[in-house]
Amino acid sequence: MSQFSVILFFSNNYAMYASNTLKKKDISHKLIPVPRQLSSDCGYCVRINSGDSSAVEKMLCETGIEFDRIEVLQ
Repeated sequence: MSQFSVILFFSNNYAMYASNTLKKKDISHKLIPVPRQLSSDCGYCVRINSGDSSAVEKMLCETGIEFDRIEVLQ
């Protein structure tokens, strides 16, 4: 089973904004519901390849997109 990372955001708006920004930069990702094991709240997160985590985190910080954390999952 391969590893992937999910980026958790403080709001759905940040998740959608991040998804649009990643799409413009041709970074492979998927907007998905937050997995139950991470939060019982309704909402979305962005799934990325674990190898892209550092580059995506840097891009989010540079563009001012606030996020809660990045979790590695299998």
